[in-house]
Amino acid sequence: MAAAPPPAGDTRDTGHTDCVLDLGGLDALVQVLRSRGRTVVGPTVRDDAIVLAELESAAELPYGWGVELDGGHYRLVWRTDRAAFAHSAGPQSWKNHLLPQRVRQWSADRGPDGELRVLPERHEPGRYAFLGVRPCDLRAIAIQDRVLLGGRHRDDAYTARRTGAFLIAVECTEPGETCFCVSMDAGPAAGPGYDIALTEVLDEAGHRFLARAGTPEGADVLAGLPRRAADPATRRTAAGAVESAAARMGRTMPATDLRTLLADSLDAARWNDVAARCLTCGNCTMACPTCFCTTTEDVTDLTGDHAERWSRWDSCYDLDFSALHGGPVRESGRSRYRQWLTHKLGTWHDQFDSSGCVGCGRCIVWCPVGIDLTEEAHALHQEARAKDRPA
Repeated sequence: MAAAPPPAGDTRDTGHTDCVLDLGGLDALVQVLRSRGRTVVGPTVRDDAIVLAELESAAELPYGWGVELDGGHYRLVWRTDRAAFAHSAGPQSWKNHLLPQRVRQWSADRGPDGELRVLPERHEPGRYAFLGVRPCDLRAIAIQDRVLLGGRHRDDAYTARRTGAFLIAVECTEPGETCFCVSMDAGPAAGPGYDIALTEVLDEAGHRFLARAGTPEGADVLAGLPRRAADPATRRTAAGAVESAAARMGRTMPATDLRTLLADSLDAARWNDVAARCLTCGNCTMACPTCFCTTTEDVTDLTGDHAERWSRWDSCYDLDFSALHGGPVRESGRSRYRQWLTHKLGTWHDQFDSSGCVGCGRCIVWCPVGIDLTEEAHALHQEARAKDRPA
């Protein structure tokens, strides 16, 4: 297990001194990264949501915007300040850039002489700089790294995009109504894995960002920016804002061993209740920053002389996902929801030595019928406790 992350404003274990950036320094950060040939991606307002898109300057950040969240509900709200990162996770995660929904694997052509030529796809190394990576999403990237970079089944397309990515984490000071990263030990302070970590501070002393480097490259980038030494007041305010956020989570998981709870609840009556509401649409798996399942599809042109194989996102809610000879293994909505939740919170540990959930709350917000996995976990816990009580 990784060591516990230092509190906001603490530079222990980074080997570098923290500093303060003003709004001009934040824009300079974007420009320096672009000048180094990186595609800067960060949050911006588009189509009534805060989405992740390429940024040409820090002016495109969602200054003054927050979000109102609930099960099956998302709405932008205007804030009384000009905070740039006072919003929680939006509909997209960094998975959309590191593991795109559709990626070509190889192509094949048949020449006039009938000879078949197969060309493996060359996945060019990415030059991304991700600005505004929330601590929960930082953990999600580390989880996907464990799945897609290691072991016998490395994903070459993911590896190419991920290896060169520069991560700028932003610690959370405004948790959303559906956030529960504290329950999953994934925030609101930034854990390991960032190149630079920022904590936004906005008070009577001004609008600024406490910055610290987590890698030599991060330190080199910070050294080229207009900045000033971090003062004790900014450090205290930043640390206090993150600590306050930890105490204001909108959701919680039950205080129990979730892995054991799910393993012992396979026949729980609660699964019937959630199955009556679940549409098995797979929205939760698409919004989830750690779900990684893909399938393959082959396509040809009209002549039949050119063919391509593509990988694309798949979902355990799809009937074909578990299809074997004779039909799908998990035919009912009950079995498919149970598979998703028990894998996410339980058997993920058996495969990858961690939970598959980071507490971002996206699956709650983007479920069309507002199913809340924290509510389901609490219900399963209550049902298990009721069974254990003496008659």
